Amino acid sequence: MRRSTSILISALLLCACATSSRQAGNQEDYKTSVRVENRNFLDMKIYILRGAERIRLGTVTGNSTQVFTIPEGLIFGSSLLRFLADPIGGTATPISQEISVRQGEIVELIITN
Repeated sequence: MRRSTSILISALLLCACATSSRQAGNQEDYKTSVRVENRNFLDMKIYILRGAERIRLGTVTGNSTQVFTIPEGLIFGSSLLRFLADPIGGTATPISQEISVRQGEIVELIITN
């Protein structure tokens, strides 16, 4: 089963998201991850927002792609998460809409220029 939408981060706004289910197999198939494509020139620190909690995933350098594993403790059935991209050397911190993420899915974030 595969479902998808898209996340685009504009200068001030993170919007939409993409998820897809992985086929069952080994333990790696149950890890939930986020693939961040940074089309911006600035490096971005990526966070997950869950309620008032902010969890740092890592940094994506400008014009590159990075995959991060979402910590297992954040996913319970279908969990509602938001993502924040904090530009290093910039002032805007775009935040995605709240999205439903299930264990084993891949969320795709695209940060535009």
